[in-house]
Amino acid sequence: MRNVAIVGAGMTPFAEHFALGMRDLLPMAYSECAASVDKGIDKSDLQAAWFGSMGTADGFPSGILADTLGLPELPVTRVENSCATGHDTIRNAMFAIASGAYDVALVMGADKIRETASKGMLWEWESMTRDMAWDYPLGLAQAGFALHVRRYLYESPATREHMAMVAVKNHRNGMTNPKACRRFELTVEEVLAAETTVTPFGVYDCAPQSDGAAALVLVADDVVDRFTDRPVWIRGTGLGLDSVMHQHKKDLTTLPATRRAAQQAFRAAGLGPADVDVAEIHDYFTGIELMSYEDLGFAEKFEAFKLLESGATEIGGSLPVNPSGGLNTKGHPPGASGVAQCVELFEQLRGDAVNQVDGARIGLAHNVGGPTAVAGVTILEGPAAR
Repeated sequence: MRNVAIVGAGMTPFAEHFALGMRDLLPMAYSECAASVDKGIDKSDLQAAWFGSMGTADGFPSGILADTLGLPELPVTRVENSCATGHDTIRNAMFAIASGAYDVALVMGADKIRETASKGMLWEWESMTRDMAWDYPLGLAQAGFALHVRRYLYESPATREHMAMVAVKNHRNGMTNPKACRRFELTVEEVLAAETTVTPFGVYDCAPQSDGAAALVLVADDVVDRFTDRPVWIRGTGLGLDSVMHQHKKDLTTLPATRRAAQQAFRAAGLGPADVDVAEIHDYFTGIELMSYEDLGFAEKFEAFKLLESGATEIGGSLPVNPSGGLNTKGHPPGASGVAQCVELFEQLRGDAVNQVDGARIGLAHNVGGPTAVAGVTILEGPAAR
């Protein structure tokens, strides 16, 4: 198996792109990605592409990518795996290159969520469950995650104030990120006073749904020198699963999908949580970022709040989390989010990020969705090592 590196990365702003369609967003992300390849890249260098998307309003997703980039002969594989779509897309492209099937591959993730009805976005859950004794409401994602976070707050010392601290931290970081859609600061008091969406979440505990696209170029180790002298290496990936049925879960204070994905990724990388210098962690809801500190191995059970109180997760702390602003301020087009997290880490590990973490060498990215039924983790290493 060959080592695989990222040599280019780019993304659009995440926003309400009502004037732009998928056919506009994909070329924008690819152009920025191609421009970041130090020694340049031609479209003719690309041998295959993987495209992560929950769904589009513009037509057949794989065909859209090939058409808009002017690559009609490129084999394109579409990936969909809830909010872990981006990481699963990277994972599949990495395996194809590592196996020797291809030397150079394009990874893209994109979604247009702001113009998609909730019912359509959730794949007609009602029709899938009509024969059961219960139905999923249209608030599926919020309600599912809320069950976990509410129980976590009940059993642990963590409080709503700690959740608010996550929102405050991520908004502070997002202020300087030109790609973020919510660029304003908050106080703990403002977060706590915001309108409740579903207990225990207020408006600022929830990431904004948004539109956007992100892109990476992945290459094999034996051709990496053609493209850059500063590659970022994919050291480990993991994809963890769990039951989507909450009544089957014995412990709502943990997300087994995240634990399984993290264990796979760390094992593949030959690293542990203590080796991570910077992390982009799923904060679709603030309480999930808090719980994920524990599931990813950064804190002991029910001690995640200590990382916030000590300032460890701030830029300048021992484990900066979401220096991009996270989903909470940047936005969350599900197909693009995991890819965009790796765009941020690509810049961090090369020393080019807006909110640069000094000395960052190892980065971890994480998404969980389903809700809570699937998680993806990707571990990257900077240019210092091959």
